[in-house]
Amino acid sequence: MSIATTGYTVADAVTDWLTYGLTDVDQETIKNYTLLANSHIIPAIGARKLRDPRKQRDLTATDVDRWLADKAKILSTRTLRLLHSILNRAVTRAMARNHVMRNVVDLCKVPTGTAGRPSKSLTYEQAKALLAAAESSTLHAYVVLSLLTGARTEELRELTWEHVDLIGRPDADPPIPPAIHVWHSVRAHGDTKTKKSRRSLALPIRCVRALETQHAAQGDPRPGDYVVASRAGTPLDRHNVLRAFRAIIAVIPGMNPADWTPRELRHSFVSLLSDNGMSIEEIADLCGHSGTSITETVYRHQLRPVLLNGAVAMDRIFGPGDTPGA
Repeated sequence: MSIATTGYTVADAVTDWLTYGLTDVDQETIKNYTLLANSHIIPAIGARKLRDPRKQRDLTATDVDRWLADKAKILSTRTLRLLHSILNRAVTRAMARNHVMRNVVDLCKVPTGTAGRPSKSLTYEQAKALLAAAESSTLHAYVVLSLLTGARTEELRELTWEHVDLIGRPDADPPIPPAIHVWHSVRAHGDTKTKKSRRSLALPIRCVRALETQHAAQGDPRPGDYVVASRAGTPLDRHNVLRAFRAIIAVIPGMNPADWTPRELRHSFVSLLSDNGMSIEEIADLCGHSGTSITETVYRHQLRPVLLNGAVAMDRIFGPGDTPGA
C-alpha cells in the first residue's frame, strides 16, 4: 500500500499543479489561476500540510470551510467556485502522487459570495455614440464587429484575415453574403467555447466597411495576420482591449469608462436585436449558444419574438452609412 509523504503542504500542491498540471490550458488562464492562488489560497492555508487531517497543522475539511466562508465576505460566488476548483484539482493531483491519502477539499461546498458586477447593455443612443467615438480608434473594427455580430472578445482577438470574406458570392443561388468565420479563440488549443460556437456570421454593411478600412490600414495583410492586432502584429490581450475600449468610452458624454467592459458589447448585441424584433432562438444561434437558456438568463435584457436575419437587422438598426443612423 502507498503511504502519503510527510511535509507536503497546500502551497507545494498548488504550485506543482500550476507548474505541471495545466499543459492543455492557455497562458492567460494559467496567469489568472496563479494570481488567484497567490492572492487567496497560499497566504491563507498554504502552510497547512497534506498528510493526515487528524494531525495538528494538517489540512482538514473544517479548515477549507472556514477559508471559503471568510473569502465569501469579499469575493463573488463565481470566484469562490474557481478557488475551490483550483484547490480541489491541486489536492487531487497530490493524492495521485501519494502526497496525501484523502482529498478533504472534495467534501466542502462552495458558499454564496458577494453579488458580482451585473452586466448591462448599451441603449440605442449609447451604441450610436460608441460607434461614432470608435471611428478614430485603433479598436474601431473590433468595436463594430463585437457590437454588430455579437462575437466574443476571445474570438475577435484570434480572428485572422483568412477567416474574413468581404465579398461573399452574390451570384450564388441563394447569394452568399460577406461573413466572418468564427472558428477559433484564444482558449486552449485555439478552440471556440463550444462546438456550437463554431459558426459563420453574415456581416452588416457597417462591418464590411470597417474591415475594408482596417485591411487598408494594415497594408495588404497576409491571410494569417490578425484582424485586430498590436503594432507588432501579435494578438491583443484582454488588458489591451480593455484600455483601448475605455479610452473610447471616455469621450462619450454621460458615460463613465469604469462602468463598462468590452463584454457588454455582446450583451448589447443581444438586447438591440431582441428589442428590434428578433426571436430568442435566432439570437441564440447568432451568439453560438447551444440553447436559449443562457441567452435569456445572461444576455437578454428585452424580448420581442419576430424572425429577422442578424446582419439585416443590424443594417436596419444602425444603417450602412459612415455615421451612426445614416
